[in-house]
Amino acid sequence: MRKTIQRLLVGLFLTILGFILALLISIPVAGLGSQARLAALTNTTIPGQNGNPDVRAYVARPPGQGPFPVVIMIHEFFGLNESIVGKAEGLAQEGYLVIAPDTFRGSTTTWIPRAIYQVITTDQAQVNTDLDAVFTWLQTQPDADLNRTGIVGFCYGGRVSLLYSLHNNRIAATVIFYGSSETNPEVLKNLPGPVLGIFGGADASIPLEEVRALEAGLQQAGIPHEITIYEGQPHAFVTDINAIRAGGVQAQAWQQMLRFLEMHVKNAGQSRSGQALTHTPGFAWRYYAWLVWEHAFGSASHTHKH
Repeated sequence: MRKTIQRLLVGLFLTILGFILALLISIPVAGLGSQARLAALTNTTIPGQNGNPDVRAYVARPPGQGPFPVVIMIHEFFGLNESIVGKAEGLAQEGYLVIAPDTFRGSTTTWIPRAIYQVITTDQAQVNTDLDAVFTWLQTQPDADLNRTGIVGFCYGGRVSLLYSLHNNRIAATVIFYGSSETNPEVLKNLPGPVLGIFGGADASIPLEEVRALEAGLQQAGIPHEITIYEGQPHAFVTDINAIRAGGVQAQAWQQMLRFLEMHVKNAGQSRSGQALTHTPGFAWRYYAWLVWEHAFGSASHTHKH
């Protein structure tokens, strides 16, 4: 009996060890072909600054001469993909020059463990450096009106957008689609413009308590804001431009963003010109742990199309 139990325990240990090894091996394997995928998706190379790598990006321009209001669009933790490119094109049709940069420096995936690896190995300071290069490049574009610049991010990109707005006091407005947020009013008071936050009521990765804390923090900080919880909606419920155009709740959230951008970016007056902040946030372990669950098994597991 003891030997049988020992054999079972050894078998279980070896099974778990094999699973862990396979998972670890899958992470670099899932990164193979990223450069080719990004080359097929992007249409612009932006010079890096201070010896940093160039930034690959997809730029969508509206018809006409401009200068146009600008939106920087930040991808999810999967990296720059067709979904973001489609949304960039859809937003450009509304009269915005949209730039969607690759913030993972050459990596994009559909494999969740690789997506988490991308986030863990990319700190906000590096992202800010690359987005500064994007902002500098935009200043050389005659059809870009940098006085009317907003930033929009989805999931991982929602958090990045808020943190970059704290870093760059020329951002007129910030849109967060279901991203983990800063909630400290002493930090939030440095934002240079209003914030739109769109969240799903069924999203376990961002508890409603955190959404309410963000709302309260913005209120205490004196930052104009609009925070909406779409009841019953999962994480990442705004999937792609075709689903948006089909109507329903995705179209409602998209239209809410368009109204916000029209008021605070397209028709922007003088921004608050908040103080640029050197802010080093901690890694949002809880958020990303729940994010894995949401995408693998939870509310977002059947909503993403890549």
